[in-house]
This record gives sequence, structure tokens and C-alpha cells, in this order.
Amino acid sequence: MGLTAVIFLLVLASRHQPTAGVGHDPLLVVDDYEDGGIRLKCLSERLFSEAQLLWTDSRGDNITGTPLSADTGTAGVSSSIVLKAGSGNSMSCRILDKQLKTSTESSVAIADAFFPSTSPWLAAFVVILLLSIFLVLAAIYKIRKNARKQIEQDIDELKRKLDEQERRFEKENEDAEKRIENVRNELKFRKARSNAVNITLDQTCKHPNLCISDDKRRVRSSDKKETALKAMVVATEGFPDKKHYWEVEVGNQSQWELGVVSENVRNMIMNNMGISPPVNGLFSLQYSQGKYILTGREDVSDCKQCSVVGVLLDVESSELSFYSVEEMSPLGSVVLEFTGKLYPFFSPDSSGKWLGVRPVKSQTYDPLPQGEKEINK
Repeated sequence: MGLTAVIFLLVLASRHQPTAGVGHDPLLVVDDYEDGGIRLKCLSERLFSEAQLLWTDSRGDNITGTPLSADTGTAGVSSSIVLKAGSGNSMSCRILDKQLKTSTESSVAIADAFFPSTSPWLAAFVVILLLSIFLVLAAIYKIRKNARKQIEQDIDELKRKLDEQERRFEKENEDAEKRIENVRNELKFRKARSNAVNITLDQTCKHPNLCISDDKRRVRSSDKKETALKAMVVATEGFPDKKHYWEVEVGNQSQWELGVVSENVRNMIMNNMGISPPVNGLFSLQYSQGKYILTGREDVSDCKQCSVVGVLLDVESSELSFYSVEEMSPLGSVVLEFTGKLYPFFSPDSSGKWLGVRPVKSQTYDPLPQGEKEINK
């Protein structure tokens, strides 16, 4: 090996002190690195009948080598030792022949550069390497953590935007449906108004405590002690078929009742004006305590109080419908069950305020936008 060849150049020939016979100096061989040092072997080619091998360091101290291996008479002597850095870097091998009283010696010196050692920079390198690995791992973890956090933030932001879009879409959809519903209601109201008829109040078919105006279009209570909704007046006109529409100014009265009665009920009222009308054969919309109530039903509308009510009697469809004229929207409808003609009736409250039929003026409407025309279809 290369190390052995180099160290052989550093082997120093020892002094030879023979007392008898002729021989060779011991051969020092660098064997290999071992246990943090260099193993040396001392070999002798001379035959000894009895020999002793001694190792000494640079200070002259004896060093114990491997056990003596000798075959007296026929074999040479050999021994080995491990030389470590800091032990003087030199070693001598002496072989003594006790019978011939001779000794031979060889020495070797090995430079520190040939000893295995740890570089003073190795520890720093290892620390730096470990620190670099830690920093790389920490950076990877941080990057992944930040990436995960960024992804979660992006997902949350996307969810928020989707929620906003959904709420906006729902609101727009509700607004569109509301506009469509308003347009439909307005169209129904316009069609209902196209069936307007003149209504006059029948002086001979009213409650005694009610007063009718000279033009026979308005009625009010003359007795403020009279319980409301019991006194009514019936119109002169009766309708056996087709559609008929009229409007009633109720003003700000706290309670009132409008609708139609059957011919039988009208005759009963005419024959006995002081009685309360029967329930059967009477179909109406009543306003009381801030609520609209249809015949036979609970509160059906939360509409605000209106001052003008439109009434559509559809005899062919057996339906009585009520509208808020100001809002052009429906208040509700009642299914009719009757025989003969139907007569409008009016019942004011006991405040003495007028409740009257309002003439329906023909109106000119602007053409509907294209979208509303499609809705009408």
C-alpha cells in the first residue's frame, strides 16, 4: 500500500551490536491503520535457538507488543505493536539472542501527517451541515405551512365570494319575482277596471240608522252608538252574469265591510230593514282592527290600510275579488255560491264618516315594456 512505501523511506537503520555470528537487522513493516494508530510489525529472518524481542519508544521505555512467536532452531522471531500519535512518533525493535549474546535493532519515525486524525474543521463542518439541514427542513416546513395557510385563506375567500354571489343572486331573483308579480297584479287590476259599471244605493234597502246622500252614491251612520258592521245598504243594480267592477272610497274609517249579497238576502233586508243580515248568501271583505278578513276566512293579508277599494264581481267564474286601488294589487278573493242575482252592499262604521261609490274614470296606460308583454303572455 502507498502508506507503507512512504514510511519505509523514514525507517532509520539501527545500530547493530553483534557479539557473535553474522545476521541482518530486524525488518520493520507498516501493516495498516488500526485503533486510531498505525500497526507496526517487527520481523527477523535470522534463526534463533532462543530469542527475545523488545519494543522501545523515543523515551527509551519498553512497550509491550504482541506475544512472542518463535520456533527455536528453525523459525524467525516476529512481533507487532500499534503506534499512536503523540507517543513520540518513533519506535525501536530489538532482538536479543541469549545464547549467542548478540542483538540487532531497527528504528522507525513516522510523521504526524500519516496518523489518522480528526480535522479541527470537521466538528464545525458537521455542525454547519446539521444546521443547514435543519434550516432547509424548517424552510420546507414553513413553506408548506404558509402554502397550506394561503390555500385555506384562498378557499375561505372563495367561499365568501360565492356566498356573496349567492346572496346577491337570491336578492336579484327575489326582486325580479317581485317585479313580475307586481306587473301581473297590475295587469289583472287593469283588466278588472275595464269592466267598470255605475252603482247607486237603494234608498228602500238600507238599515234605518244609515243615511244616503242625494246623489245616492254615499252612505254614513246616523247613530254613533250603533254597533258597526250590522247596518248596511244594498245597491239598486243586480248582476246575474258577466264581470262587473266598481270602486269604493272608505277613507280612514277604522272598520267597514264591502261585498255582495244574494237576491234572497236582499229581499230579506228590504222586507225587514232592522234585522242583521244572515251569514249565508253574504260575501265580503271586512276591515277591522288593522286586518283584512274575507268571508269564512282568517286574516288573509298584511297590506297597509287603503283608502280606495276596488271590487270585481266575476259571476261566470263565481269569484269576488278585492283590490287596493292605490297599490294596484289584490287584497284577496272569495268563491261564490248563490242563485239568482248578486247585489253590491256597503257597511260603514259608526263614526258618521261617509263611505261612497267612486266613479271609475277611463285611463290611458303607457305601452308595456317588451319584458312585461312577455309576462302578460
